[in-house]
Amino acid sequence: MLPQMSLQLREYEMALAHTPVLLDELLELLRPTRGEVVVDCTFGAGGHAEAVAAMLGPRGRLIAVDRDPSVAEFFRDVARAAPCECELHHGNFAEVLAARDDASADIVYMDLGVSSMQLDRRERGFSYAYDAPLDMRMDPELDVTAADLVNTLPENELTDIFFRYGEERYAKGIARGIVLTRKKQPFATTCELVEVIKRNIPTPARFGAGNPARRVFQALRIVVNDELQSLARGLDEAYRVLRPGGRLAAMSFHSLEDRMVKEFFKGHAAGCICPPGLPLCVCGHEPTLRVLTRRPVTPRARETEVNPRSKSAKLRAAVKL
Repeated sequence: MLPQMSLQLREYEMALAHTPVLLDELLELLRPTRGEVVVDCTFGAGGHAEAVAAMLGPRGRLIAVDRDPSVAEFFRDVARAAPCECELHHGNFAEVLAARDDASADIVYMDLGVSSMQLDRRERGFSYAYDAPLDMRMDPELDVTAADLVNTLPENELTDIFFRYGEERYAKGIARGIVLTRKKQPFATTCELVEVIKRNIPTPARFGAGNPARRVFQALRIVVNDELQSLARGLDEAYRVLRPGGRLAAMSFHSLEDRMVKEFFKGHAAGCICPPGLPLCVCGHEPTLRVLTRRPVTPRARETEVNPRSKSAKLRAAVKL
């Protein structure tokens, strides 16, 4: 690649890393105001945090959380420009929230999944578009990498992971191909895995919409980083730390996450939960959340055109009663 083209590509990647998805919609739902305490559970490159912090004023407080220590460089820029107090915590957002007192925040929001910043740093091994070490750890201090999973797990466990977390219809064939291939040589890079995936799916599926490896990579990333368990615990902890009138929002990029958020909101927004057919309510259950989004908010055509990675985003929000 010519040096000028390489520079232009890097500039484009950096622009994507700083493009917060559904920013206007998030601000409209959360309505941050001066003096509030806000927890950004997934700071990333700080796009959402920068806009939120600007609305909090000198008495406000932004608590940024991320598992990736490399976000510190972005946090410094946001904190330097913010009018409010800012602090950064390195770790799993569920654990950071668990350490907070009850009713100690006005807003909690989550931008789930892998960030553009992580995708574009090839050495992290999140992307099937580049040849890189097969890693996928959001926190480099985690013990298990994606390579460890594909090189050690039995075929039935790999099949279950690909089907359950990636909704991959050809999970069994791909898992069998991985096990046969690793007998000759362990997997070390992303491209090695992509090639095996392509060889073990029907020919028409290789040329369908999107890269045929995307579902397997998603599944491995979810397991490596224990993402769904973190989300389940994080939602519970976020609800606990919110004050009455506090707002909770979650932006997801695949159906498993969105379904979890939807069911969590639905459960807390429900009134009577008595079995159907009872003449009178005997449960006494009262709703504790009011859902602000009847349907998930999705990006407009203009946003997906500028930032194609935003296409699958779904934003849901609720207020604590």
